[in-house]
Amino acid sequence: MAQILVVDDEIGIRELLSEILSDEGHDVQLAEDARQARELRSRNRPDLVLLDIWMPDTDGITLLKEWASNGELTMPVVMMSGHGTIETAVEATRIGAQDFLEKPIALQKLLVTVKKALRAQDVRVSMPLSLVSFGKSPILADLRKRLAQLASSTAPLLFRGERGTFPEPFARVLQQAGAQWLVAAEALSDTARDALTQASGAVLFVEELAHLTPNQQRHLSFLLGRVDRSRVRPVSFTSVEPRILEQEHGFDPVLISRLSEVTVGLPALRDYAEDIPEIATQMLRQLVETRYCPQRRFATSALNILRQYHWPGNLDALQTAVRSLALSCLEEEIAAADAERVLRESRPTANSPGISMDQPLREAREAFERIYFEHHLALENNNIARVAEKSGLERTHLYRKLKQIGIQAGRKDEGSQE
Repeated sequence: MAQILVVDDEIGIRELLSEILSDEGHDVQLAEDARQARELRSRNRPDLVLLDIWMPDTDGITLLKEWASNGELTMPVVMMSGHGTIETAVEATRIGAQDFLEKPIALQKLLVTVKKALRAQDVRVSMPLSLVSFGKSPILADLRKRLAQLASSTAPLLFRGERGTFPEPFARVLQQAGAQWLVAAEALSDTARDALTQASGAVLFVEELAHLTPNQQRHLSFLLGRVDRSRVRPVSFTSVEPRILEQEHGFDPVLISRLSEVTVGLPALRDYAEDIPEIATQMLRQLVETRYCPQRRFATSALNILRQYHWPGNLDALQTAVRSLALSCLEEEIAAADAERVLRESRPTANSPGISMDQPLREAREAFERIYFEHHLALENNNIARVAEKSGLERTHLYRKLKQIGIQAGRKDEGSQE
């Protein structure tokens, strides 16, 4: 059966829950405070944690936040309290708690809740990054504040940014506690059309507008026409210029206008490079916690290599690199040489650009141009002057071309050419 960690400062409750859950065939570990909970969670990686809110050293909400921010909330957590409030339960759910049990805990309620939480664990995949677990750079702190301010609105919101910027963690900030999270692939279909209009308060997330089919675009237009009644909030992202969405992906200009009622730009990873060591460490910890790889840790020198890299593919590329390092490293500690090897091997080459020959010429050309310029931007550390010289393009033309294919390069060309 499952391994369950029970955290409660009252010995009577610990023993009672241990007896009940052990009779059900579970392996139960007990902790009387946050310190013991940290140790047991780190050592045993339980399948479920029953966590008391009120404890003498560190309260359960604070411990839950700690696990979430460290990327350690890889198991379902059920909060317990005899003095809980609706506000407390909502906050715990927002942070990542699976459920909430009110003391005194009824036997049947306990068993049903544990079964439900473990069922969720069975289908649990690697947790998406949470904006809470990102670094504390000024650019992200400002973005968090603006998103928190926008969370109470139901107006459609469009994120704009480069490919690979991971819009989902930013969109999750807009999800109200208890509200549904709907993804375009499932929600924008003929069978889901009626149910979609009844999902009051839900967030409909579109990961990339350019990937929507004409039929999905029609369903999205239908929803936007009834957004005031359904109160489903469309939150979408695109790395493509609106003009390209219209000309090459068949978007109605009115639909684009409605979707971009509120527009928020997402920063490229290089714009908050000081946070890369923290984010990479959290990504790696999550892979270890979910048993994707053996025990691994980064050497400081390896993190410095990752921090100094340009990352033309943003968070998506960083995650791919971390996964590759987690699986291919020969030692427990990932060294600078490992990081250099993976980054060197991940750079596209002229002989193998990775372009499908089955796509239309226009899309193939755009794909090649994107790979070409990402390759040279990475080699030249985003120095536009050098890339312009190598590509034979006038600098203004180069900026225009990069914007057209969805690459937002910084102006790092004004300084030294060394």
